[in-house]
Amino acid sequence: MGWCRSYRTFMQDDMIPHWLVKQILIGVAKVLPKTKLVPQKEEVKENLYRDLKKRKMAPYNVLLYKDKPRLGTALELLKATQELEQRLEEVSLPLLIMHGEGDVITDPSASKALYEKAKVKDKKLCLYKDAFHTLLEGEPDEVIFHVLDDIISWLNDHSNTKNKV
Repeated sequence: MGWCRSYRTFMQDDMIPHWLVKQILIGVAKVLPKTKLVPQKEEVKENLYRDLKKRKMAPYNVLLYKDKPRLGTALELLKATQELEQRLEEVSLPLLIMHGEGDVITDPSASKALYEKAKVKDKKLCLYKDAFHTLLEGEPDEVIFHVLDDIISWLNDHSNTKNKV
């Protein structure tokens, strides 16, 4: 199922547009931030949900954004990602990191890097074998329950209710 224990960029290389395309999009985003020109690979849709029945239901999910992202939004996400990558060692709060090892949208090595570089001692990394990007929605039910159990366990370990009677 997965494992828990108390590098690179956040996105997989094949999900990042070519350098030249990225530079053009950055330039256009500064002038036309609301334009929806961000190329989106079909792989993204296929790799959000591992459970095929749940993938078929995805178009009916009202919370799932189905359009191309606006250039301004994509640019801000790029900036935030770059800043986060440079500041991983500044993370100092208790940390629960969860990632599907089969995620081809965001790179699991980014979660590993966060775990390794965060200066906080109270941290836990949970990697879920073969799991895709949407751990709480697109996985088979047994994986979702496992992820929820890990969340609840971590929250229980970090709540003050043990000290209150």
